[in-house]
Amino acid sequence: MKKTISGIRGIFGEDLDLKDILEFCNNFSSLIKSKKCVIGKDTRPTGSIISETAKAALMKNGIDVFNLETTPTPVIFRESRKYGAGVVVSSSHNPIEWNGIKFIIEGRGINEQELPKIIKHQEIIKSKIGSEQEICSSYIEEAQEIIGKIESHPEIVVDIGGGAAKEFAPNLLKNVGCNVKILNNELSNCTRGPDPTSDELLDLSTASMKKEIGFAFDLDGDRLVVVRKGQKQTPDVTLGLGIAKSLELGYKKFVLSIDTSVSIEKFIKENGGMVQRSKVGEANVIDLMLKTSSQAGGEGSSGGFILPEFNYCREGILTSGLIASMLGTSRFDEILNYMGNYFQIRDKIKIDSNFHDKVIQEINTKFSREFSEVNTLDGIKGVIDENSWVLIRKSNTEDIIRVSAESNDKEKCKEIVKKTLDMVKNSYDKIR
Repeated sequence: MKKTISGIRGIFGEDLDLKDILEFCNNFSSLIKSKKCVIGKDTRPTGSIISETAKAALMKNGIDVFNLETTPTPVIFRESRKYGAGVVVSSSHNPIEWNGIKFIIEGRGINEQELPKIIKHQEIIKSKIGSEQEICSSYIEEAQEIIGKIESHPEIVVDIGGGAAKEFAPNLLKNVGCNVKILNNELSNCTRGPDPTSDELLDLSTASMKKEIGFAFDLDGDRLVVVRKGQKQTPDVTLGLGIAKSLELGYKKFVLSIDTSVSIEKFIKENGGMVQRSKVGEANVIDLMLKTSSQAGGEGSSGGFILPEFNYCREGILTSGLIASMLGTSRFDEILNYMGNYFQIRDKIKIDSNFHDKVIQEINTKFSREFSEVNTLDGIKGVIDENSWVLIRKSNTEDIIRVSAESNDKEKCKEIVKKTLDMVKNSYDKIR
């Protein structure tokens, strides 16, 4: 089971069961000041039983529950601003046998101070029983106001991946003026996996050849991958296109995770904006956004564009509409051409978690000798030159160390990753 600010996730029936759901939701109840909570789930087969258990725990603690049923994560985040709290039953892009819960307070995910209060055992709160009510969301209408009308009526293919975005993403795109073809609307007989960032998206690539663009969503609708002329784009491109639209709207203050492409930072600065870097992770990006009153940003590794004025989460559905509004414009081609000169590789190596800190310390010493700039905000990032960098980070939940790198030279990027993986392995062999 993984217990992080990004959510509690596990293989249902193995390391995550209904007893866990009851306890975590019971504990979460103590953080809900409004005594109101929205709840929704993605399309996983175990979603209903977990959702019913979560609702029971919340109502037992005097919380009134407002049920959105099968709904994308961004919609639940949006509605939680109105009600004060939210619960998302999903494990995002994890395999189908996984499930989990994500907790929302006043429109944002929980932070590192709130997580222990949810996962630590507490006594049940004595209170009157809460009620349940089914509600509908005004998300599509509110997203339309941000996007505006698209007069060019672009031809778009949307790969739902059998997820919760099926009633929202196509309808939003149609409402703003797009002509939409839908793939994999249902989970049964879906031709791809739940994570579009790792899947080859072969059907979408083929279908998009004669369309202007293709969009692929994960099961809960917060991740978005772009396919252009049959070619799957990197997650950083999704974020880059969202950033380009933000600049077009006049936004100047951005937060990017430390592993996001340097090309996006350069593009922002060349267009009069300013950038701050956060630790990796959606919650960390949003936390720094709130502290610095930043207007937009996100996390390149997950294709996660975030627009705080609308939602404190990765916004795959809204982003698809914002990107569609740029199709056929010089801004769209500009960011694709700009980012096309950069290459990112993200890899990992199996390392016993008991040795993670010692390996990181060993690598830090080597990086400090080798690179002119070393950043220890989150793991260790070595800046090689203005176009190249490498980052190593330990996993908090697995026996792995992650290695990410970027360069404007593809072969150089491959060599950086290979050299760093060898360095991690040699350090591990030396100290264990």
